Amino acid sequence: MNPFRIILIIVAIIVLWVIFVYNRLVLLLNRAKEAWADIDVQLKRRYNLIPNLVETVKGYAAHEKTVFENVTKARTAAMTAEQSGDPKEVGKAENLLAGTLKTLFAVAENYPQLRAAENFLELQKELSDTENKIQAARRFYNGNVRDLNIKIESFPANIVANLFRFKKMDFFEIEETAGREPVKVQF
Repeated sequence: MNPFRIILIIVAIIVLWVIFVYNRLVLLLNRAKEAWADIDVQLKRRYNLIPNLVETVKGYAAHEKTVFENVTKARTAAMTAEQSGDPKEVGKAENLLAGTLKTLFAVAENYPQLRAAENFLELQKELSDTENKIQAARRFYNGNVRDLNIKIESFPANIVANLFRFKKMDFFEIEETAGREPVKVQF
């Protein structure tokens, strides 16, 4: 076998390997983006439930104006952060929102007639379901980001990742210990 053929075969193997690794990185990146879109859908669902919940509680606890304002501000901040697409910013805003929702539910505990209201119970159930879906979507997203980041950092795939400027993605984490628990909506 002549040296030219050997070099040609080696170059062909390297090119095929680069194509394979590049396609794998694209697949992992798209899975991570899809997982973020799932989180986005669930967060929007929760943001849409919150005004109804606030209005329901407001009817029973009109003098708790500060609580309602704080929930509304936190919801707005979370929606703004969510539009940025930055998991770290969204995580911080979600911490704040979770805290204000806990305060809202603490206020609701003082009103037995509210806890028995059908509309409130339905909203409570929807919010609990949404929190569970957000938790599942967060785990799915973080798993995909982990796989992408491992591939980007692993040798020799990191050569292809650097060549085509693939960047590591941030995990969607809740920093505050109290925020690691889902919002409790049991009464």
